[in-house]
Amino acid sequence: MDRKKVLEYFEGNKDFFESTVNANIEKYRKGNMSICIIDENGNKVSNAKIKIKQKKHEFKFGANLFMLDELETEKKNKLYREHFKSIFNMATLPFYWCSVEPERGATRYAKNSPKYYRRPAIDLCIEYCEKNGIEPREHALAYEHLFPKWLSDASVDEVKEALEERYKETAQRYADKIPTIEVTNEMLWDYNAGVTKFYNENDYVEWCFKLAERYFPNNQLVINEFTDACWWANCRATDSYYAYIEANLLKGAKIDAIGMQYHMFCNRNAEIEKAKIFYNPISLYKHMDLYSSLINHLQVTEITIPAYSNEKEDEEIQAKILEYLYTVWFSHPSMEQIIYWNLVDGYAYVENPTPEAIRWSQGNMTVGENVYYGGLLRFDMTPKPAYIILDNLINKKWHTEFCSTLNDEGCINFRGFHGDYEIEVTKDKKTVRKTFTLSSKKKNNLTIVI
Repeated sequence: MDRKKVLEYFEGNKDFFESTVNANIEKYRKGNMSICIIDENGNKVSNAKIKIKQKKHEFKFGANLFMLDELETEKKNKLYREHFKSIFNMATLPFYWCSVEPERGATRYAKNSPKYYRRPAIDLCIEYCEKNGIEPREHALAYEHLFPKWLSDASVDEVKEALEERYKETAQRYADKIPTIEVTNEMLWDYNAGVTKFYNENDYVEWCFKLAERYFPNNQLVINEFTDACWWANCRATDSYYAYIEANLLKGAKIDAIGMQYHMFCNRNAEIEKAKIFYNPISLYKHMDLYSSLINHLQVTEITIPAYSNEKEDEEIQAKILEYLYTVWFSHPSMEQIIYWNLVDGYAYVENPTPEAIRWSQGNMTVGENVYYGGLLRFDMTPKPAYIILDNLINKKWHTEFCSTLNDEGCINFRGFHGDYEIEVTKDKKTVRKTFTLSSKKKNNLTIVI
């Protein structure tokens, strides 16, 4: 099979990329800024030299942080930390209840908590994020499939009582540190996989979001769902995911953003069939338009694009798919976060993570080529073309920096990508450095005194 065929829907829609995708990036991801330089007496300063450099995106690009200090050597752990912060400004943290509180009352928030595979302690993750200017993202507060087993025989009222205690404790520790709170996850995936009796109650989503509004009044509350429900459905208001979001909004649930997973867990033989929807920019836009008509905040919350091997062509096609996908998602005005899933090949999820299971995961192909090769780094931590492509998009192509000289009015206007900037102004051997934000949410004017 010619694997390049999976690109045909992207490459056959060049006109759509020019008329919509590229035009929307210019329109929605960039803004205008007016900067004026004055002296201490308020007079405009002319002919000063200006250097402007973007330091951080307003848009959130991230990955899960599940392998933070979880790798088998210190060298790999150090490389993981370096590669992560080089391209990402958001990190998804593992708030799975079964690993945060595996035994009732024995929580694993503290940095020195007992190890649990792919579930680093939350405080360790927060420390890393704060040190590196990365925004943490909570995943997932009321994800029933991963509730602790000690709740399996509890009554609905007992589950609700324990869940409210979890909300309260999480809010007290992290509400002021984590802006995005993912409340429910994968309600449409495997109806038989619930741990507790509460999972089958009709008011599950409504109750979880109304409780979240009480404990997280200043946070963004997100609903999340598995891949096919978001992108493979009929793209109509009768689709299951759309319908249950709408129903809970009508019941008064505060849902601020819609999470849309994007795991391509198909084998090679199914990839071509999937491509007509998943790798089609027009189809992607139709789905984003549909959901943004319901809530104008969208997030691609989990992404896996398999390379299927470490062969040169496979890795290059993985990278090209990601280049197209990220460009399409970044261009849509309602999209605000894009979160890749596993940064490194070979460390996918393993159920019941015993030491034997962990060794089985690390480098063992029986985990499946569609999952094993889904990272941006190879198992030996070397960057794949996919990592290099994302680095180029985030840090180079979608990046603004320039040098200029002020006009006689002492002002300069520029257009750049939304985000945080550093400016350096030099006049007569005197230099002033400031930081500022070019925001999509306000008019952008800046006055600097030199």
